[in-house]
Amino acid sequence: MKRLFTLSLAAAIAAFSACSKKPAGLVFSVGGAPNEVEVWERLVKRFAEEKGVRASLLRQPTDSDQRRQGLLVPLKSGKADPDVFLADIAWLGQFAASGWLEDLAPYAAKDGTDLAPFWPKVIDFADRYDGRLAALPVYVDAGLLYYRTDLLKKYGVKTVPDTWPGLLAASLKMQAGESAAVPGFFGFVWQGAQYEGLVCNFMEFASSGEKALAFRDGAVKLATPENIRALAFMRAAVLKEKISPPNTYTEMKEEETRAFFQEGKAAFERNWPYAWGLHQREDSPVKGKVGIAPLPRFPGGVSVSTLGGWHIAVSRFSDDKAGAWEFVKYVTSPAVQKELALELGWNPGRRDVYRDKDVLKAYPHFARLEKIFANAYPRPNVPYYSQVSAILQRHLNSALSGAAEPEAALKAAEAEVNEAAARYR
Repeated sequence: MKRLFTLSLAAAIAAFSACSKKPAGLVFSVGGAPNEVEVWERLVKRFAEEKGVRASLLRQPTDSDQRRQGLLVPLKSGKADPDVFLADIAWLGQFAASGWLEDLAPYAAKDGTDLAPFWPKVIDFADRYDGRLAALPVYVDAGLLYYRTDLLKKYGVKTVPDTWPGLLAASLKMQAGESAAVPGFFGFVWQGAQYEGLVCNFMEFASSGEKALAFRDGAVKLATPENIRALAFMRAAVLKEKISPPNTYTEMKEEETRAFFQEGKAAFERNWPYAWGLHQREDSPVKGKVGIAPLPRFPGGVSVSTLGGWHIAVSRFSDDKAGAWEFVKYVTSPAVQKELALELGWNPGRRDVYRDKDVLKAYPHFARLEKIFANAYPRPNVPYYSQVSAILQRHLNSALSGAAEPEAALKAAEAEVNEAAARYR
């Protein structure tokens, strides 16, 4: 028994020592689904062979929160590895404000890297922080409106609604007609549960671009007429007009929404681009009956999509910043962006790839995505965004459930957000 314990302890120490060894050469940290990591492993290997350098992949979990935590530890400690990594757009503000990210602007200027192929709004609102270029987009995400093409035709809705009142009217019409044949049918499904997706949806309903959650001198005004109108509409969609399911504010996240629409139980759906491929699967009841369009707006407002996605950044503590920059250029090059699109269905960070004939042949809907992404806005690029989001989620959800009036909920959220922001001034 004693010998068994000794052997087990020795094995554990050996395993720990192996994991603690510094990886060889340039280290790229990335997570995701197994098929995604396999593609990244191949890209890292190819990059190393083409450049004649040593490079390795540091595999992270699939879960986004665990990936963030896996980056926070080495960055807070000033570790040299990973040299370069993928970061969710919502993390960039905190990482950049903490001084953890290398400014890529001097590298781009030195070798004449052209930033024109990227969306200016994405670069300016998401990747720049305090005048520095903190990252570059690899995968772009933004909210879309999915709709049933067959139902629009069936009920004489000649054009896809481009205003929220228009969507309400079309939803009521189709819901009344379909409910008898499809029990539990609703006009419009979206993400209203108390989580990050609710904040994304709120920004889109507000139809005011970055002004919905705009910070000025560290403060934010939330109880604006536009925001109150948006939250009142969201609440009415569930409680008064009932075009959205009663579990919208308790259960509806991306997958719940996607499954509901895909089962043929809704006329319209707000979701991210990933849902397109699933809606078009052979076993999907709505295959060949789905279209995509920009999200509606209020009259006088603009169509807004909340920006999401993954961006590539270089650690300020890297011991191979020049090599990391070369890898950034490699990953954001037209060839690799095209490869990621064709193999993974990823939405490229470069606009020019959306016009590639091979990409359009495989994904014809990319032609629409390019235009929709042009009006995508990120969430506030502030280091305390996680606190802002948690406060907003709670108060927005309270209004949706009927526990608070929209104006009162936004005023309460505004006070709490500004109190949190004051601690960073």
